[in-house]
This record gives sequence, C-alpha cells and structure tokens, in this order.
Amino acid sequence: MPSVEPVFFPLDEELELLPGELSATLAEGVARLGIKMPFEQAAAEVAFFWGVELDETTVRRHTYEAGAAYIAEQAIELERLERDRPPAPAGPAVQYLSADGAMVPLVGGEWAEVKTLALGAVEVRPGEDGLPEAQTTDLTYFSRLADAETFTHQAYVEAHRRGTETARVVCAVQDGAEWLQGLVDVLRPDAVRILDFPHAIEHLTAAAQPVLGSATPALQAWLDEQAHTLKHATDGARQVLMGLAKLPVQLAIEPTAATEARDRTVTYLTKRLPQVQYAAFRTTGYPIGSGSTESANKVVVEARLKGSGMHWARANVNPLVALRTVACANRWTEAWPRITVRLRADAEQRRRSRWRSRHPMSTPRPPEPPPTSATVAVMPVDNAKPVPAPRGKSVVNGRPTAFHPWKRYDCLPGGRRAHGKSR
Repeated sequence: MPSVEPVFFPLDEELELLPGELSATLAEGVARLGIKMPFEQAAAEVAFFWGVELDETTVRRHTYEAGAAYIAEQAIELERLERDRPPAPAGPAVQYLSADGAMVPLVGGEWAEVKTLALGAVEVRPGEDGLPEAQTTDLTYFSRLADAETFTHQAYVEAHRRGTETARVVCAVQDGAEWLQGLVDVLRPDAVRILDFPHAIEHLTAAAQPVLGSATPALQAWLDEQAHTLKHATDGARQVLMGLAKLPVQLAIEPTAATEARDRTVTYLTKRLPQVQYAAFRTTGYPIGSGSTESANKVVVEARLKGSGMHWARANVNPLVALRTVACANRWTEAWPRITVRLRADAEQRRRSRWRSRHPMSTPRPPEPPPTSATVAVMPVDNAKPVPAPRGKSVVNGRPTAFHPWKRYDCLPGGRRAHGKSR
C-alpha cells in the first residue's frame, strides 16, 4: 500500500490553532508577556491569569519562535517588494525619519549595537511656550542587530509600508554618523537632512569646556547664548562659528588641547552647514531634534534587553526586538495574524521534513536493457501466440535439447508437454 504524507487538518486552521501544546490565546499571551518582562516573571503571570503552569524555558521558546516568525514574514515581504516593485502607499505630507543605535550585553561579556529606525508623521502644534512647534506622531519602528549595510537593506520593508518614497517631504533628523547618511541615501536620497540640535550643542560643549571649565556658570552662559543664536537667528550657524573663533583658547590650562578641541568642532559644523540651518527649519515646520529616536532606543531595546544581570545570545536578540517594535507601535493586532500563519507554515514544513526523513523514496528500478536478437519474439500471425526464437541448438549428438520443439509447452495444444517422459 503506498504511503501517505502528513497533512495539516483543515479544522485546525479554521479554528486558528497553533502548533505545539498551547492554545492560540495562550500562545499569544505568552509571546506578549515574554517581550515585556523577564521570562521567569512572564511564566508567573501566565500562572496567575490563565492558571497554567509553564516553566521559564517554555515561555522563552514560544517568544523566540513568534519573533522569528515575524522576521521571516518581513523577509518574505522584502523579497516580494524587490521582485515585483509595487507602488508605495501614500505617505504623509511631512515624514520624520531617524535612526540610531543602542548597545546591548551579549553572552560572554560582549556588547553589540541594535540599530533602530523610527518613522512618523510631522505635525505643527503649539509647543510648551505656546508657539508653533513641529511634533512627531504615529511613530513606528524597525530594529535589528546587524551591520549598517544589512540594516539599511532590511529596513526598506518598513519604509515602504510607511510611504517614505511617496511622502511629500522627508526630514532625516539624526546625528552626524556616516552610516546614517548612507541609510538616507538609500531610503530617500532627497530628504531634508537635519543635524540633531542637542547633538550640535554637545559639540559646542566639547569645544568650550577646555577654556571655560566643566559645569561652570561661564560655560553655561556661553552655551545658552550660542544655542539661542543657532536656533533662532537667520544666520545662526555663521554667528556660532564666529563665537567659536573668539574663544580665548590661549588662556586655557592646556592651550594646545583647547585649540584642537575648538578646531574639531569648527570643522564638524562647517562640514554640515546645510544641516544646521535651524531657524529656517523651524519656520518651515520641520523638526530639529531626534528625541523620538532616542526614545525608541529606550522603549524598544533598552527597556527589555538591558535589565540587571541580562546577557543575550546573539541569535535571540532580533526575534525579541522585532516583536517589541510591533508592541511598542501598537501594531500587535495587525501583525499577530501574519505571525500565526507563518508559525503554522513552519510547523507543516517541519512535519513534512520529518516524514520524508523516515520514509525515504524507494530507489527507482534500473531501466530494462534493450532487446537483443536472441530475445525478440516473433510477431503473431493470425492470432497465433508469438514464439520466441530458439536460444540454442535443438539437437546435439542426435539427442533433443531443451530447445527442441517437442520439449516446448507452447508447441502443443493447450500448452501441454508431449506425452511421455522427456529424454
């Protein structure tokens, strides 16, 4: 009887059952708790709310599997986008785009950077002082532990979903790292590139401290003046550069070090003059700070992966942060059905793989050798049975051999052998 391959019972899919020992509702709850708190604590919460005793290992495994399924879904979607090149959905009038990295502890004392892309819509609303101020809303995230090139390639799936290609204006607000400029070059080359305002103030601080001291009233007064000029004056960048040039570096305790620090900041800002036109940006309604991205680092990555005593296997970081981007952006209801579909598909693939390993296909029979002249049957004539050609002599030394017609069944009526014993 031929073997039958295993199949997934249709009712399981209709009822949205997931592979494994957990019900669909419990599996979803375990994943949501696993990305929000330590696994041991999540197991305790499951026991309290569902009355189900699960160990820490089970909670960890189900959380990682759900995260890996979401990563697989995003990879499939990215492949589709690159293959079919569908038009991007409509983006906002002004979109906020920014990326940054946060360090997380790995097993063995190693640290690695998780990069996060934040995308949002920019709206002008009254600020704390009552004046119009650009604010970012509807933030979503994409996070991965990956090198800059891989991250940029993979992040396209979220940028396409958010309409980065079709947004009227994209404001890329970030620090001056080169890999960030490469990210913008790929996702939206014509974006308005803006150096994060607090980042510019950090460079001014580094230039003035060797001269005015650390945390002194003189330093704070100088920084307040430069920050106000840089943010509000039409030619603020030029005035700040002049202020840097007037720093009395010759009066510093170490004049040479003070001069080098000042010159580094001058070079840094001069190279990025188009990115520090803050007065013009604010007038147009563009954001000048990347606080939303720094917040994303804390909310998406650090809040879960930098707890006391935590160390992560490198392979487990991405499943966790991928799921957290969904939860932190309030997209769980949208993403979880895709995750469950992928979990069922992966389970079915594993079942088929195990079945094939236990039931290897039988070795195909070798082809029949071509017929020779000794085995070709005589074509039937008038419905007579074909008679194979003799394979040898019928008489040897006057005695009939096995090939003699007298000793052949098919030479007699009914196929019977001749009467009497053969000789």
